[in-house]
Amino acid sequence: MSITINLYYTGRNGAARKFAGEMIASGTADRIRAEEGNERYEYFQPLDDPETILLIDQWRDQEALDIHHASPMMETIAALREKYDLHMRTERFQKEDGELTDREKSFLRE
Repeated sequence: MSITINLYYTGRNGAARKFAGEMIASGTADRIRAEEGNERYEYFQPLDDPETILLIDQWRDQEALDIHHASPMMETIAALREKYDLHMRTERFQKEDGELTDREKSFLRE
């Protein structure tokens, strides 16, 4: 059962983009991707909101996510959030089964 968390980081004057850039350039994002149980860790920018960065953060299960949250990596992330004065909102999704229904597949063009 995968857990996906969408984190929306919002700041001013490009702060969220600078935060994501520093997470990538410092290797922190890659270290998180290498953690046991991490399935996805990617940043995106909404086309209609240049002051927000979306992080899609996906984990194998709650245990893997709890281990990540208890790791020293969270101190690094928290310090960068403070540095860039970011505010956040989240959405959480749990996926029981990774398969799409036939109806959902009918809307896809591969």
